Amino acid sequence: MDMLKTSSGKLRAIGYDARSRTLRVELDDGTVLEYANISESIWRNLKSSGVQWSYYRDNIEEEFTARRVSAQSSSGSLPDKNPLDDLFG
Repeated sequence: MDMLKTSSGKLRAIGYDARSRTLRVELDDGTVLEYANISESIWRNLKSSGVQWSYYRDNIEEEFTARRVSAQSSSGSLPDKNPLDDLFG
């Protein structure tokens, strides 16, 4: 999935796979989240929004369930793993 770099609020990159209708969001702390069943119109609105962070918070984060993924960040490196993740998930 191609990721578009952004610097809106805590967003650092966003990407969309139209075939699977999956939105991927990378936050400034390296967290990568995926959202399923996102329509192309929501993706277009997010991508073209002048305030992507606000659009994301109001229309995606509050309306859809995220799944945390282990994936390469837009910078090409893996996000740092917190050693406590194995204990606390």
